[in-house]
Amino acid sequence: MKQKIIAVINQKGGVGKTTTATNLAAQLASPKTPVLLIDLDPQGNATSGLGIEKEVEPTTYDVLFGRATLDQAVRPAERDGLYILPANANLAAAEIELVGEMQREFALKRALHVGAYHYILIDCPPALGLLTINALSAADTILIPVQAEYYALEGLGQLLATVQRVKQALNPSLDLLGVAITMYDKRTSLSEQVMGELKSHFGDKLFATVIPRNVRLAEAPSFGKTIFEHDRWSKGARAYKNLAKEVSKRVGS
Repeated sequence: MKQKIIAVINQKGGVGKTTTATNLAAQLASPKTPVLLIDLDPQGNATSGLGIEKEVEPTTYDVLFGRATLDQAVRPAERDGLYILPANANLAAAEIELVGEMQREFALKRALHVGAYHYILIDCPPALGLLTINALSAADTILIPVQAEYYALEGLGQLLATVQRVKQALNPSLDLLGVAITMYDKRTSLSEQVMGELKSHFGDKLFATVIPRNVRLAEAPSFGKTIFEHDRWSKGARAYKNLAKEVSKRVGS
């Protein structure tokens, strides 16, 4: 089995990036296909969103600097087959500390050993700093969640330029898996316009599944649950189920 590493990335905050990373990881996970979710965001929202205390030790920070192995830091989530490498505010220091490290862009790649997980999903921070560069250097492919709102395309050019630079200099096999529209409201013409723009820009790289604005989705993390544990019959759960099908089809597993 070829392990697939997917970086879920957008340097804009509030686009449903962590919601997408956690729920996609949960839906792809099963006892037969274990999935590791890496929380690479100092805010630690993926960690608390899976019901794990942010004071936990060791964390992503320790693994990046070789103070703990991946196996020592990874925790099982409530869902069978889903595991998380947790993060907390300590990780903010890594941006500065990595600057002095040899081959600093590959700290995460070095920490990941092949074969233990079917998928590894990386929840990237909302910035294009060294942590995100580490994610892009380690990943096979990237998934970009884009909010269906007026400034959706703003900043995407910068993100894609960064991806291109990483591809040229650090990770030639890095590929765009796709773009997923989040927080979609079919009642507004704006959502339709954004969808049209993304379609013309990304073509078949745009996932057919759109993630709707959904109260159940928004509240699930406050209970430390994925949408499937919180309300598996909700529109949000159905959408992430469909997105997971598209993802597994695209990565060929």
